[in-house]
Amino acid sequence: MRTLLTALLRFAQRLLVWAILAPLHPAFAQSDNPLAGMTEVTASKGLAAPQPESDDADVRRGRYMVGLLGCTSCHTDGALIGEPDLDRSLAGSSIGLAYTNPMTGRHPGVVYPGNLTPDPETGLGNWTEEQIVTLLRSGTGRHGRQTRPIMPWVSYAQLSNEDAVAIARYLQSLPAVRHKVPNAVPPGTPAKTPLVHVGLYRSR
Repeated sequence: MRTLLTALLRFAQRLLVWAILAPLHPAFAQSDNPLAGMTEVTASKGLAAPQPESDDADVRRGRYMVGLLGCTSCHTDGALIGEPDLDRSLAGSSIGLAYTNPMTGRHPGVVYPGNLTPDPETGLGNWTEEQIVTLLRSGTGRHGRQTRPIMPWVSYAQLSNEDAVAIARYLQSLPAVRHKVPNAVPPGTPAKTPLVHVGLYRSR
């Protein structure tokens, strides 16, 4: 009986040691870490908004606001990984943004910043000025769907109506760029395109 208890005790001790040390082993970390295989990147910041052809005061004001709000940093292809394609400035991103906690699942939910140029098939070409203003200030698209707050419409709700209208008129003045971004990917589904994790976490 004593021999059996001793054996069980030793087994329990080994199990405890394994439970403590196994997560520190490189092989364990590689297989269990949701961020394994990802590379740290620096997003492009301060990209200038495209110069409009119109000299209208509202359009010029809209360009200033788009630059101030940093729209080009997400909505320009490649900018999220520091490799902006200026031929697709504000034409949407094929690099996705993860919007769920990367530490709770290997396959986060992913959205792709949309095409803000007036292309009728892939951008805002069929949107009215009022619909663009509503999206900016409430996050509600023209089909009534709510965008995720990773697009900071919660902050943009503070825009004056004049500034929101100026942004809409600026976007409508841009040359149309045909560029369809991928569809959003729900949590738990592997994304087929590159993505970046953006988020803020606090210590316990």
